[in-house]
Amino acid sequence: MKNHLVAAVAYNRLCTFEFGCVVEVFALPRPELAVDWYGFGVCAADRGPIRAAGGITVSVPRGLSLLDTADTIIIPGWRDPDEQPSGALVRKIRAAYERGARLASICSGVFVLAAAGVLDGKTATTHWRYADRLASRYPAIRVRPNDLYIVQGQVITAAGSAAGLDMMLHIVKSDHGTKVANMVARRLVIPPYRRGDQAQFVMRPILPDESGRLTLLIDWVRQNLKRPHTLKSLAARATMSPRTLQRQFTGATGFAPYEWILRERVAVAQEMLESRNATLARVADLCGFRSEQSMRKHFRRIAGTSPAAYRQQFHG
Repeated sequence: MKNHLVAAVAYNRLCTFEFGCVVEVFALPRPELAVDWYGFGVCAADRGPIRAAGGITVSVPRGLSLLDTADTIIIPGWRDPDEQPSGALVRKIRAAYERGARLASICSGVFVLAAAGVLDGKTATTHWRYADRLASRYPAIRVRPNDLYIVQGQVITAAGSAAGLDMMLHIVKSDHGTKVANMVARRLVIPPYRRGDQAQFVMRPILPDESGRLTLLIDWVRQNLKRPHTLKSLAARATMSPRTLQRQFTGATGFAPYEWILRERVAVAQEMLESRNATLARVADLCGFRSEQSMRKHFRRIAGTSPAAYRQQFHG
């Protein structure tokens, strides 16, 4: 990894967050890691000062010729998925691919790689907002919008903005090992290295009407997840008809009551797997799953990984 050059492509209307993440991971000196860290450079896809989102202007002294010698090239978003990148940029990306450079995109940056043809016949991901557009415009690409990132040989694509951090930690892990990747994650104050096939983990919705019957019911269920619950029993506790509860619950949370309870149980199971040494059977029981098998089934469906794999990655 000595003298490994990472190049980020800057362009007018630069996606500031994605670009900042690339700088944060690869451009900062990290003497505490005691490894040959990356060289870093930025090249401009457009002439003149680069105007970035948020009213920032970026001065980029290097042009696209930097891509001729870069070992890893990262496209930190793209200004408009409907705008074709310039022929010069596409040719440089294609040439880098053909000489074996590693190519990576974050969010809408995948459209630059797609335009260069380096994703044809491969599987890729992007932000869920752009997935249908990517699949429609480039039918030779197999689009999977739910993954954090997808590795296809020397080409890596990441989903929404924050997933780019997971992808870049994967790059660090591939180059320097898990220990170094986790040390970088700790400095960034983000979760440690995560596999790309994981879905974004469960987020609990913020509920309206803090004094309403529905909110009181939801608070009670969260305290009593181990108990068996049915639509009828929940409706009785909320003093609503089952039909009214179903409608209001789905409107407030986005999920039917049973599905919401399963997601809450998975969220609690995640917390237990991170902090306890209890057996999977015990975790399943404490969270209200009828069996360890039931927990495995719903955990994989909702969290995108198995309970054992989740514990291995996050425990301690």
